[in-house]
Amino acid sequence: MSTSGHDPRITPATGSPGGLGKRAGARFIDWIIAGAIGLVVFWLLDRSVNTPDWVSVLPGAGFGFLYFLFFEVLTGETPGKKILGLQVRGSGGAAKPSIVDSAKRNAYMLLNLIPCVGGLLWFVAAIYIAVTISSSPTKQGWHDKFAGGTQVVDR
Repeated sequence: MSTSGHDPRITPATGSPGGLGKRAGARFIDWIIAGAIGLVVFWLLDRSVNTPDWVSVLPGAGFGFLYFLFFEVLTGETPGKKILGLQVRGSGGAAKPSIVDSAKRNAYMLLNLIPCVGGLLWFVAAIYIAVTISSSPTKQGWHDKFAGGTQVVDR
């Protein structure tokens, strides 16, 4: 922390808040990319290692979670967000989310791992995220607030 009281690792959010439509479009692009990568990775694993049947849910749930975590922490944007000109700011206005920020904001994706009801729980959470993004003046969903105030902004 500098003597002025300003933490140089934290930069204020620039750009306007990313709207629901753009964010949904970026998420859709990312699902396609993550799905394709996941299919290839798990196909290769299945061919080379005798993997248990329960591993088959990982490309859609666990792998997707790791995909978002990796890109958000590394660059502050997933490929889908990059294509649509969006960036994730970390809690406190940091230039990108920490691993904890990103894990919290994407934790709802892991609901898919719950047998039988996981898909329904994930769907309800996704709808609630959309509603809270739409009703927020800063376009922050409950998952952003849960993650300490992360925010998706236009670059």
